[in-house]
Amino acid sequence: MKTSLALTLLFLVGSLATAQDRPTITAQPNTVFVGADGKFEANPDTAVMQFNISAQEATSREAYDRASKAAEQVRQILRSNGIEPKSAEIGYFSLQPVYDLKTAKRKLIGYRVNANVALKLKDFSKVAPIVQQLADTDVTENQSLNYTLEDMDAAKTKAVEDAYRRARESAAALARSGGRTLGELSYASVDTFENVRPMPMAGAMMRMNVAGAAAAPTEEFTPQSVSVTAHVNALFNLK
Repeated sequence: MKTSLALTLLFLVGSLATAQDRPTITAQPNTVFVGADGKFEANPDTAVMQFNISAQEATSREAYDRASKAAEQVRQILRSNGIEPKSAEIGYFSLQPVYDLKTAKRKLIGYRVNANVALKLKDFSKVAPIVQQLADTDVTENQSLNYTLEDMDAAKTKAVEDAYRRARESAAALARSGGRTLGELSYASVDTFENVRPMPMAGAMMRMNVAGAAAAPTEEFTPQSVSVTAHVNALFNLK
C-alpha cells in the first residue's frame, strides 16, 4: 500500500514538472496547439585562445621579473602575427608564496606568479602559427582553443524560422486529417538554446615540444560548427 502511494505521488510530481515546461494555454474551440523544435548549424566567427603565463622563483621580485619576460615574449609573438597586444585580455593575475608541505612545519620555498590570458581571433589563419610559436617558446601552459559564434542573433533567427516551419507543417497536417483548413497564427512562444562545448580541464595542457617546422595540431582542420536550436509553441485557428 505504501509503495503504491509513493508511485502515485511520483507520477503526479513528474506530471506537474512536465506541465511547468510548457506555457499554459486556455483551450479554445476551433484551434490547434502544436510545438516543434528547429535547428541551425552556423560556422563560428571567433576563435578564443586561452593560456597561462606562470613563473616560480626564490623571491617575489625574481618571479615577477621572469613572468614579465615571458609576457613580453607573448607580446612579440602577437606583433609578429599582426595582432595588437592590447587585444589580449588578462583574466586574472596572482603572486603567491609557495610552501613545502612535506614537512610538519611549513617552509617557504619560493613565489609563483600566475596570469591567465584570453585572445579572440577573427582571422582563423593566424591560429595555427600562434599555437606553434607559443609551444616553441615554452613560456605558457594550460593552452586551450575554442571556437564560438559572437553574432548569435542571426543564427537564432534561422533556428526559430525552422522551428516555426515545422510547427506550421504539423498543424496543417493535423487540420487536414480532421477535414479542416489551417487558419492564421493566434499565439506563439519561443525558446532558443546554444550548444555548450566542454572546456578542457584546468590541468590539461596543449603545450608541446616541437622540433623543426612540424605542423601545429590545429592546422588544416575545420573549426567545429555552432549548433543553435529553438522550440516554438504555436496556436493556430481552424477554418
